[in-house]
Amino acid sequence: MKDSAHETGAAHAHDHHDAHDHHEAHDARDSHGAHDARHGASWGTAVKATLHCLTGCAVGEIVGMVIGTALSWGNVPTMVLAIALSFVFGYSFTLFAVRRAGLDLGSAVRVALAADTVSIAVMELVDNGIIALVPGAMDAHLDDGLFWTTLLGGFAVALLVTTPVNKWMIGRGKGHAVAHAHH
Repeated sequence: MKDSAHETGAAHAHDHHDAHDHHEAHDARDSHGAHDARHGASWGTAVKATLHCLTGCAVGEIVGMVIGTALSWGNVPTMVLAIALSFVFGYSFTLFAVRRAGLDLGSAVRVALAADTVSIAVMELVDNGIIALVPGAMDAHLDDGLFWTTLLGGFAVALLVTTPVNKWMIGRGKGHAVAHAHH
């Protein structure tokens, strides 16, 4: 398809546009390499945000499973505890980071909730769905290879599923983009 400006002979100042594009591309990145909402997020930024979230989820899941197993709880209360602790640890990692950056507690809590809620929820849905679907995984004990392979496999799949969600959210100024503004 031909450009009507070129067809009519109208001149373009390409040098001006090229310089402007370079300036916009430079301004589109924050100090962490994240793109702003005008340009979307990079995959690297999305992976880092997801790994940050996954770390909190993994700590919460494992601590919850260990506590539930040690107390001889059933599958449902153990899973509920593990999910709750995943949110607690996931939020706390962001909360501590933005508090160190100087935010007051109320603002830091709002940032952590905005940054991590969707990411943690998707991750927990995927991870726990896998654990629930793998035969015998719910009844596996901490010293059982099935427990660890299912848990780690669930984390790997959750990483793959949650990264595009985080990329989409960060590219729109949501999710981890909210926390990056305060780092």
